[in-house]
Amino acid sequence: MSSTKRVITADRAERQYWRDLWRFRELLAFLAWRDVAVRYKQTVIGVAWAIVRPIVTVVIMVVVFGKIANLPSGGVPYPLLVLAGMLAWQLFSTGFSAASDSLVTNGNLISKVYFPRLVIPLSSIAVSLVDFLVTLPLLVVLMFWYGATPTWNMLLFPVFVLLALVAALSVGLWLSALNVKYRDVRFVIPFVIQFGVYVSPVGFSTTAVPEQYQWLFSLNPVTAIIEGFRWTLLGQSDGLTPLSLAVCLGTIAVLLFTGVRYFRRTEQSFADVI
Repeated sequence: MSSTKRVITADRAERQYWRDLWRFRELLAFLAWRDVAVRYKQTVIGVAWAIVRPIVTVVIMVVVFGKIANLPSGGVPYPLLVLAGMLAWQLFSTGFSAASDSLVTNGNLISKVYFPRLVIPLSSIAVSLVDFLVTLPLLVVLMFWYGATPTWNMLLFPVFVLLALVAALSVGLWLSALNVKYRDVRFVIPFVIQFGVYVSPVGFSTTAVPEQYQWLFSLNPVTAIIEGFRWTLLGQSDGLTPLSLAVCLGTIAVLLFTGVRYFRRTEQSFADVI
């Protein structure tokens, strides 16, 4: 008696990959829900941690940059300036940090069943989005407290939120694939996040930087995202320049294109290495 065996080969996976990615959308949603649930499971105050962390960071930055260094805020209350910047940075950094470690933490799943591995870093981005949505009302309350009036710029706010998520995914694709092969990557990520806070205008406006050095900050792609948050939410547009926006869009496009290609090229070996 003869029997037939169905084998999923690499070339078939390549032809069907993007179609399979859509077909496994329910798995993506389940993994995203699971990551969010696990993040706050058995914590005393649950998702409130998403509010506590930025509050503490904002207080420290307001004291250091606003009170001690006495940096200008461009007519915006300093706590609002910092919180808007912190929201953008937290959305980006939490996203790429979660995506970077996602393949290693899902090693058992990867080694057992076939599905487009891109599902895993995509689903991990949901953690940063949930943290962001939990913290966002805090900024709304603070805007009401300081009497900040929303402008029509706010209609473009979702565009910069999407930019932050795509930027996080672009970096996360590279780091997640590299982390499978080089486990040292997970030790580098906290350093990158800590260093990134100081080379990005989170606790201050780009306009507070001496004019001859502002172009250096513009070369940081996260700068346009942070200043875009401030422009859409607070109406402060001085820090968002055509150069910083062009660098942001160009860098994200290059990182996303090359990240997807590198991820796809190394994807077939994930199950063996993990």
